Amino acid sequence: MTQTVCKTLVSVARQAAFGAALAALAGCGMSSITSGIGGGLFGASKSADAGSGGSVDQDRLLAAAKTETGSLGSFGGDVAFGCPRFQVWSRDGYVTVYEPGKVGDGLAVMHRGEITKVARECQVEPGRVTVKYGFSGRVLLGQKGRTGRVTLPVNVFVTDAKREKILTDTSRVSVDVALDNPIGYFSVVRSVTFQIPEGSRPGEYEVYVAFDRSIPGAG
Repeated sequence: MTQTVCKTLVSVARQAAFGAALAALAGCGMSSITSGIGGGLFGASKSADAGSGGSVDQDRLLAAAKTETGSLGSFGGDVAFGCPRFQVWSRDGYVTVYEPGKVGDGLAVMHRGEITKVARECQVEPGRVTVKYGFSGRVLLGQKGRTGRVTLPVNVFVTDAKREKILTDTSRVSVDVALDNPIGYFSVVRSVTFQIPEGSRPGEYEVYVAFDRSIPGAG
């Protein structure tokens, strides 16, 4: 499909219904954003375990987010010496932001974010665990969106064996989007350290990432 036609379809995406336009954009190499996640428009996140033989790398996560079928691979499978799992929390791996007062209106979408890849590795010490985690994804400009920088807040939290939150780490992802470049990609790599009581196993704990839906217009 020619560049001129693709640009025309991008323009159509801002005038037609959001879902229908995304289907048209598939011909411009954007088919990866039209698969389902919890009934939505985006693809499900994929996890990789770096284990002891690999490293959570921001550039690699970003590259993986930009591919439709590429994955981070598995460096150690689940053999990570009881390293806590890192995954997306429930449905909060994606968030749609609407115009004020129009949450849920498919014709009022400003932008939509999605976490598509996650990875982690950890260091286990007596009474303490440090998890180096990474996640990546994309932000799609909606038909009511504007050219410029989009920033979305993200929460990462740790739960114990009873799924009680024991620690929360906050961050933000920012991308630049425009009419002729409606998809921006992001990647984040950080570390979190938490204490575990005597007799507990690191594998009983879990680390989750989620978009913060408390922002205005989020749905």
